[in-house]
Amino acid sequence: MDLLLKGKRALVTGGSRGIGKAVAMALAQEGVSVAILARNEAIVQITVAEIATLSGQHVVGVCADTTQDAQVQHAVKLAKEMLGGTIDILVNAAAEPGGYAAPPKLEQIQAAYFHSELDTKVMGYIRCAREVTQDMKTNGWGRIINISGLAARSTGNTVGSIRNVALSALSKNMADELGPSGINVNVVHPGYTRTERTPATVQKKALEQGVSVEEIEIQMASRNSIRHVVEAAEVADVVVFLCSSRSRAINGDSIAVGGGMPNSIHY
Repeated sequence: MDLLLKGKRALVTGGSRGIGKAVAMALAQEGVSVAILARNEAIVQITVAEIATLSGQHVVGVCADTTQDAQVQHAVKLAKEMLGGTIDILVNAAAEPGGYAAPPKLEQIQAAYFHSELDTKVMGYIRCAREVTQDMKTNGWGRIINISGLAARSTGNTVGSIRNVALSALSKNMADELGPSGINVNVVHPGYTRTERTPATVQKKALEQGVSVEEIEIQMASRNSIRHVVEAAEVADVVVFLCSSRSRAINGDSIAVGGGMPNSIHY
């Protein structure tokens, strides 16, 4: 299926590693010119070179802390200049993923931590969207995908659930507001996903539990109904479809890409 993405321009925040990097790669492979936004310039440039080489597409990198208005404004302006036009697609993925560290219990949640998490994963996404939506309105077409997480649908991480539920609410409000202008907005909820960080995490858990790496892999796969640890590239496949013109009928929705949460029904 031709996703009709050739010639589009995309900005992927948090695109230097993890799911963001996989999305940037998948978009480039579909013929999209991609700007990667992240904080660490050295890692950004390594990722840019890798994706450009493998895809043959125009890929650029910009640096910003998405908790800072001025930095986001400058980075988006620079990305547009480097890509040679306005941004058609925004994928917001600039946030620390859950599942890699034990979340704080209720009595351990401090205001600074709480506000920092929401400033990054909710307000940070808003900052980036603000900088691209006017051009999308003018062009009459745009796609915004907010990467959230399945903590929105489960307990165990209070702040993680709050920030991810907030992204669902944000995305639906954005979709209703921007849909008449030709802009679709959706939220994607990954579950536990294999990224560059996974081998070290698996090794650490194996040592802590005194079991083999293979046993930890089996434990992780048992968290979903397909009994397979979802790969970052598999999440990216769904995101790229939502970025395309083929996804016009999907707007304001929350799409789970965690391999199926056992024992739960969402309707």
